Amino acid sequence: MEATHKINGCIKHSPIHGPTNPMVTPLLTDLYQFTMAYAYWKAGKHNDRAVFDLYFRRNPFGGEYTVFAGLEECIRFIANFKLSKEEIAFVRGCLSPTCEDGFYNYLGGIDCSDVEVYAIAEGSVVFPKVPLMRIEGPVAVVQLLETPFVNLINFASLVATNAARHRFVAGKNKLLLEFGLRRAQGPDGGVGASRYCYMGGFDATSNCAAGKLFGIPLRGTHSHAFVSSFTGPDDITEKSLQSHDGSRLCKDFVHLTQMWLGKLKRLSSSEGVFGETNESELAAFVSYALAFPDNFLALVDTYDVMRSGVPNFCAVALALSDMGYKAKGIRLDSGDLAYLSCEARKFFHTVEKEFQVPGFGKTGITASNDLNEETLDALNKQVSYHEFLTLLTVLLFSKDGHEIDSFGIGTNLVTCYTQPALGCVFKLVEINNQPRIKLSEDISKVSIPCKKRSFRLYGKEGYALVDIMTGENEPPPKEGQRILCRHPFNESKRAYVVPQRVEDLMKCYWPGSPDKAREELPTLEQTREHCMKQLEQMRTDHMRRLNPTPYKVSVSAKLYEFIHFLWLNEAPVGELQ
Repeated sequence: MEATHKINGCIKHSPIHGPTNPMVTPLLTDLYQFTMAYAYWKAGKHNDRAVFDLYFRRNPFGGEYTVFAGLEECIRFIANFKLSKEEIAFVRGCLSPTCEDGFYNYLGGIDCSDVEVYAIAEGSVVFPKVPLMRIEGPVAVVQLLETPFVNLINFASLVATNAARHRFVAGKNKLLLEFGLRRAQGPDGGVGASRYCYMGGFDATSNCAAGKLFGIPLRGTHSHAFVSSFTGPDDITEKSLQSHDGSRLCKDFVHLTQMWLGKLKRLSSSEGVFGETNESELAAFVSYALAFPDNFLALVDTYDVMRSGVPNFCAVALALSDMGYKAKGIRLDSGDLAYLSCEARKFFHTVEKEFQVPGFGKTGITASNDLNEETLDALNKQVSYHEFLTLLTVLLFSKDGHEIDSFGIGTNLVTCYTQPALGCVFKLVEINNQPRIKLSEDISKVSIPCKKRSFRLYGKEGYALVDIMTGENEPPPKEGQRILCRHPFNESKRAYVVPQRVEDLMKCYWPGSPDKAREELPTLEQTREHCMKQLEQMRTDHMRRLNPTPYKVSVSAKLYEFIHFLWLNEAPVGELQ
């Protein structure tokens, strides 16, 4: 993404490109950020040194963890932050005519060269109240960053978390394909969802734009429209196919396929399964196989999965095998996915045994059709009535209640259907070295004041035990050293921890000065790998769908005392009469 070099003792960073989405400009903010900026400027407070924390209050989807995403786009934004003359003219037209010209001259001169950003690494597993980002700088400038930062983090983290939850339920060995572009909330929602689903554990996307922008692997076959567009074999004009090694030419691949379909019909094990298959579907499969002989995957539910789709697929796949190719598999997009996948797998094993085609029984089975986290969980647990009666042999080798290898998931994934927003907030915690606190009758909305450091403490088995926040100048926790961890607001919740490993969570990603060191922005692939590693370091009881164990977030004893001292200091004292 970028390179760091030292020239004559000075650190030189390669330029950081602007935001991926061209709509992310200084005007992508709420009007009140500009009205506050003017009020700060009018009061002479615009250069006061402020510290803001960006965090969230509650984990999404009823779970107990979140995946942090969107940091790279925030750094791209501030690295190129500059209001153009046209943008300043627009702001002038939006504010009161009484606003002084000097303010607009001030806007024309600001950038983020005096802003510092400390953050947890993108792709990390994170928890409520712990700052994802700490932003320091002139209060008026940092205030202008609030809305775009919250916008860039909210959806990205929500989608990455949703993807990670789907991955956890599906298991490590299943292929997860993101198919959500057509149902996403607009083009930017679709592209962003593809990016952050990949970060959260999906393997590929159907989104070509995301593939080009981010290097995400692409997957896709054909639709029902392609199948139903054919009326029969006469639609195929070019029937020849060169063998995989180039040594042979089959002049009539259609005839070869029909020959194999005849052999399949004569199998004793196929009696009662199918008779005459749909000819137009067969023609569509043949046509697609001629176009993509090395990547043939057929959608088999346009007419009837077991009476037509699967036999037609097998006929084409066997003809391809004769020519040295290996078919990829089938896609199921409707019906009882668990039952149909088991029936198809049984048929594939029969074909392998009867025609001595090695590996045919392991032909891939992909399922789609409005899948979500709950459906994946149900499929894994499902053993249907049909399986008990007719597929006892399948049950011997199927540890799940299905035989699906890959899942294509769209609408429920990219729209985050069960929860539309994460609820990130951006709160002032210090100004001019004076800690500030935001109070509320709702305890979850009380902020944790002052500039802080955050650490993750790990236990003997390598799993994360607790996150702890300390004051910036406190000595950090040490391995093997007993430390008291306290709930920020509940005095009875406390525990001693002896960490076997301590991880400092906050790193500098934007130092304010070009001569200072900063963390390099990782590639998407590196962020994805970091995310997968982070998820592996969490106990499974924190990750499970139903009744997950809450992960502990704490503060040091010293910070606890300071929070409550400041709370009492700032809260007005009532008077009874």
